[in-house]
Amino acid sequence: MTDRERVKAILHYQDYDRMPLVHFGIWAELLDVWYSQGKMTREYYEECRSGRRDVLCDLGFDFEWGAQIGVAGALVPGFEYRELERDDEGNVTYINGNGLIEQRRDGAVSIPKTVGTLLDGREAWENLYKPKMTPGEHRYNRPAYRAFAEGYNKTAERPVGIFVGSYYGWIRDMLGVEELAYLQADDEELYAEIITTLGELNYQNTKAMLEEGIRPDFAHMWEDICFKNGPLVNPEVFAKYVGPQYKRVTDLLREYGCDIVSLDCDGNIDKLVPIWIENGVNTMFPIEVGTWNASIEPWREMYGRELRGVGGVNKLVFAQDYAAIDREIERQRRLVELGGYIPCPDHRLPPETKWENVQYYCEQFRKVFGG
Repeated sequence: MTDRERVKAILHYQDYDRMPLVHFGIWAELLDVWYSQGKMTREYYEECRSGRRDVLCDLGFDFEWGAQIGVAGALVPGFEYRELERDDEGNVTYINGNGLIEQRRDGAVSIPKTVGTLLDGREAWENLYKPKMTPGEHRYNRPAYRAFAEGYNKTAERPVGIFVGSYYGWIRDMLGVEELAYLQADDEELYAEIITTLGELNYQNTKAMLEEGIRPDFAHMWEDICFKNGPLVNPEVFAKYVGPQYKRVTDLLREYGCDIVSLDCDGNIDKLVPIWIENGVNTMFPIEVGTWNASIEPWREMYGRELRGVGGVNKLVFAQDYAAIDREIERQRRLVELGGYIPCPDHRLPPETKWENVQYYCEQFRKVFGG
């Protein structure tokens, strides 16, 4: 079987020959660490930095989970980057491509601090943002879609995935967490309009790809709207306003034969899972273990076989020792037996990851799960 055939079989509870080894990429800083440790030649390091080589596949993984093709994000064109202020300590305040006003320190790799947004009311929405969120041919590369459909659909050995957008995370990226929370209470009409506008954009973007003959094995979404204690949005409000936007797109996908829809959301997603399932999103990713010990097991008990999963392998074990990796692989045995589940590191591998541990994980995984 090819990896494409394996994934389709596993997520449809059918027989398969072995479990594929799936990863979720690495932090760019990890390449710097490995290069400094002498694990990589300069030429190989540059190839990996540019994306021409996948170091994790070279170390034993089969492929990275994610879509191969999609449409441009919410804002087209994005806002022009503009630096507003720079202090003597290296702190920079600037406007990013989403219109967020952020602060960062030169050389820092952590998430910037949000201090404001250009989306400060109805007038800004109408004049600055809404015109950038219009569906249309300026967003699409139909010849590329047709070429992808004619080639990759027929010859791919890894699963074919398309990216069908973000339905709330992109709005958070325009407003910031706090301003988005305030908008829900201060101007519910505008809040609903922004969500509906983004939903329509994602629907038309998805339709354009499908119209050109792309027949994906799965569709993929991105949100990142949870933290360790739960969602960054009231689940009832989320179900009311965002749920129908998911449903429109997942119904469209099913019309074209795609019944696997995965969604990438970090953090504790427990309170949003039933909303996603109800609206046709049936594959959770990356099932970040975190301090809250996320696992597909309790979700399967609650929602049955309609819920699938990709992820759930604690990425932190790759910075520990072989014994920790053995324990994590053993923990995965029971989860794999549930069916409809593909183990994968629960986020990009961090800079503390050990080269030898990645090799060892791949070797032991194949011994346990085939290959």
